[in-house]
Amino acid sequence: MTFLTRFAPSPTGYLHVGNIRTALFNFLLSKKNKGKFLLRIDDTDLERSKQVYEDEIKRDLEWLGIEWDFCERQSTRFDRYYEVLENLKSENKIYPCYETKSELDLKRKKQLNMGKPPIYDRTALKLSLEDYKKFEEKGKKAHWRFLLDKKKICWNDIIIGSVSIDLESLSDPVFVKEDGQFLYTLASVCDDIDFCITHVVRGSDHLTNTATQIQLIQDLGFDVPIYGHHSLLIDSSGDNLSKRLGSLSIREIRNSGIEPMALINLMSAIGSSKSPKLLHSLDEIFDFFDISLFGSAPTKFDLKLLNSMSAKFLRSTPYHLIENELTNIGIPNSSQKDFWEAIKENLNSRYEISKLWDLCTNGISPVIDKEDLEFVRTALAALPEAPFNKDSWKIWTTKVSDKTGRKGKNLFLPLRKALTGNSVGPDMGKLLPFLGKIPKI
Repeated sequence: MTFLTRFAPSPTGYLHVGNIRTALFNFLLSKKNKGKFLLRIDDTDLERSKQVYEDEIKRDLEWLGIEWDFCERQSTRFDRYYEVLENLKSENKIYPCYETKSELDLKRKKQLNMGKPPIYDRTALKLSLEDYKKFEEKGKKAHWRFLLDKKKICWNDIIIGSVSIDLESLSDPVFVKEDGQFLYTLASVCDDIDFCITHVVRGSDHLTNTATQIQLIQDLGFDVPIYGHHSLLIDSSGDNLSKRLGSLSIREIRNSGIEPMALINLMSAIGSSKSPKLLHSLDEIFDFFDISLFGSAPTKFDLKLLNSMSAKFLRSTPYHLIENELTNIGIPNSSQKDFWEAIKENLNSRYEISKLWDLCTNGISPVIDKEDLEFVRTALAALPEAPFNKDSWKIWTTKVSDKTGRKGKNLFLPLRKALTGNSVGPDMGKLLPFLGKIPKI
């Protein structure tokens, strides 16, 4: 079987870490098995869907290296959805309803107050043609519900295992709103059938929706895909992460300087029996990823862990993988490798590379505490002339220590602050050879 998976975002907002986890699982599952990956833009909500969000979705995926083999857009397929809708009407599998949102809310509240599950009572099935006519004359438009069977839907989930859902415990789902907008289930099933999707991996909050989709697929006479439902993300305190996903958009994570492969490494492991690794290529990720090792328990997403992994990933990046970026910054080829080796162990993000190179080429305003002013003047007067080499820092500081009696932190910290403007940073013995402008005090 040729694997074909899909990721189906709605272009009504930015992708967040939960979305990207679903995208990654489908991408890795397909590519690990030499299959194809579909990007499906779910833009049936024409009012809320925006091109800017679609562009950002694609940019986020490209940033992470998640490449789609083809892209489809639901807004171009309305004729197909209407065709299926009419077939369902002719088979009495779908029926019109005229309750307003407020009327439905009132029904649900009454059911809850009576200790009953808030399930739609199918009042609309009792309506006559004359009732339909009266509603239409009053200007009411129907929404259309799918008639669920009184049976259990069972499947073998590739993550959760055996699943059984009693359709009698669910409300008949709305397929089409009063304004004619197609909702998720009908459009998604049509697409999965037409594009021959073999595997659908998504969050465990879709379990009941999957049961509905399976009945619809069976009613339409097609084979059911293989489903997998991954766990939902929680924060470090155990709260549902969905409440604060706005602060965890991939756009913001990208702009903060996080390494994309660090996020890939983290997401391909958390929630499974494997610990995250620092792998530098998607080929390695394909070999590492195993969807059967993931569980259903809520999965902790720790932003601090991501930041730490990103820094470690950057620091472990070999020179040949960073060479082009160093060139783009303007670092001469003759200096690139040594400069990278000098700074990489102290980097937290790539943004710091250009800042350090600017420090080396243009210098900075020194930071000198009042009590260290005379010491720094004495030390700089003893600094040998450039060019410096790997031994210059040690020779210089030894000489200054002998002359002033300072040692340890009292010796090194004021000199670092005077030369770099910071109290922390790369090994000064490695950085000094690149300092082209020494401040004058």
